[in-house]
Amino acid sequence: MSVDTRPGTTVRRTIWRVDRGAVAVRQDTLATEEPLEIRLILEGGEVVPVSVTMRTPGHDFELAAGFLFTEGIVAGREAIERMEYCVGPVAEQQYNSIGVLLRPGVHVDRSRLERHFYTTSSCGVCGKASLDAVRTHVPHWGLTPDEPRVAPETIVRLPDRLRAAQGVFDRTGGLHASGLFMADGTLVSIREDVGRHNALDKLIGERLMAGALPLPESVVALSRRASFELVQKAAMAGVPVLVAIGAPSSLAADAADEFGITLVGFARGERFNVYTHPQRVLGGEVP
Repeated sequence: MSVDTRPGTTVRRTIWRVDRGAVAVRQDTLATEEPLEIRLILEGGEVVPVSVTMRTPGHDFELAAGFLFTEGIVAGREAIERMEYCVGPVAEQQYNSIGVLLRPGVHVDRSRLERHFYTTSSCGVCGKASLDAVRTHVPHWGLTPDEPRVAPETIVRLPDRLRAAQGVFDRTGGLHASGLFMADGTLVSIREDVGRHNALDKLIGERLMAGALPLPESVVALSRRASFELVQKAAMAGVPVLVAIGAPSSLAADAADEFGITLVGFARGERFNVYTHPQRVLGGEVP
């Protein structure tokens, strides 16, 4: 009988807990962090390594699809014939590599594949040479500046709703999350990962493979800060409102302004800051 070597979302580990000088041996639950290599299989069978990312296993095909789309390597789900785990001689790595077979006739920009992505779980932009190298061609989704309208009272409820849906975080305390909400605050989907960018790629990948992009009536909530890359990924998916519990970077605000996204940061308690395109949240009350 074969043994399933697929890594799980969590692992158990013996720890030594110190409390007021007393030491006790305990079992703790940690969020799993494993590498995932994404390979493109081009027409003719050529295999091209594209990226290695450190991720929490689970929803790996969504992660691969979302990454390829938000980085502008594939134009949509119609470019993908199928995805499969690459089985190799090392059993522990059989579920840590994915081959993405493109449909016949689909061509990719080889210059994008020469960027040699390596993505850590803490930073998606690290190692990319310049801003021009990471700025993908964002589709013109035709976002309406005043829509959707998202009430301030909805914004302040999103962090708690996102947190309440984080099942793996409850066991580990160590995962980021991206949540897709309707404009009235209804949760549609959530994805967790040790990497902020991976969580969003999984979320977008799910919508991509379901044929549900763009997302012009949606709000995406992030469990931590908003970086340039996360704003760019949201723009690729046609997300009009991005809400972060933490701070945005200056480049994230510049990108949100450019892409027509309402960027909200420091959404904590009853307070939040609106950095760009405030009319979707404040309507006619914009000073």
